[in-house]
Amino acid sequence: MQTIVVVVHVIVAIAIVGLVLLQQGKGADAGASFGAGASQTVFGASGSGNFLVRATTVAATMFFMTSLLLAVFAGNRSGLGAPSGLPIFNEEILEEVSSQQSDVPILESEDVEPGSNQSDLPSLPGTPN
Repeated sequence: MQTIVVVVHVIVAIAIVGLVLLQQGKGADAGASFGAGASQTVFGASGSGNFLVRATTVAATMFFMTSLLLAVFAGNRSGLGAPSGLPIFNEEILEEVSSQQSDVPILESEDVEPGSNQSDLPSLPGTPN
């Protein structure tokens, strides 16, 4: 079901782009009033305004509905509150990892005093630290 909704969603999105590109802008009406536009229309002398506007409205409504359906599917799939996605807690592994980390020696620099905020980045000669 979700796959069908995604396919319809993509097809409707492409249809909306095509329908918007087919529509004339507001400035095209001025040229049509002088007789330039009516002879070259595919939809007749009355123009394509009503058909394209209605088709765009239907496509936008379908896009909105498929978007809501996909949001519902995503919400159901997330499984909020389900313990199945939680990591397995094993105290033995946790103790083993913490004991391995305590065996690592901590290296301290001879040039840096304890508690100072000197950066680990090297500095150029002649510049203050």
